[in-house]
Amino acid sequence: MNAPAPPASVKLRLRVEDDWPSILDVWVASWRATYPEIDFDARRDWLMRHVRELEAVGGVTLCLFDAGSTLAGFVVINPADGWLDQICVAPDRFGAGFGASLLTAARNVSPSVIRLDVNADNLRAIRFYERDGFSRVGRGANTLSGRETIMMEWRPPR
Repeated sequence: MNAPAPPASVKLRLRVEDDWPSILDVWVASWRATYPEIDFDARRDWLMRHVRELEAVGGVTLCLFDAGSTLAGFVVINPADGWLDQICVAPDRFGAGFGASLLTAARNVSPSVIRLDVNADNLRAIRFYERDGFSRVGRGANTLSGRETIMMEWRPPR
């Protein structure tokens, strides 16, 4: 069963410099809701540097705004190889279809394949990806936290 679609009045666009405060706030809040024991506030500078590095080599950051122009979530994907590095939805929007909208946007950027790593203990995220057609294709470990990860992949139906 797929998540409900977000309201039709949402707006998707490329990241601009003025989006950083909202992006960082949404990222911290989302991860804090998932792993409250980790200080994601301390990682704000890392995220900004990381996303800028990804964009410098072709990555695309798309921001999804609600009808009130509040950032609901964002996705960072490289169209050259389909690597989805970040997908993030504000915790008060979990289950409201914003994540599915971001995955649709990612598929528009990379229509032949999307690959990502997800923490193996993040069952909510794994279920979300599997409901959206992703398959488990490998295992690894997060280079920052050492947590076990699952590599997942989506390809269009043939």
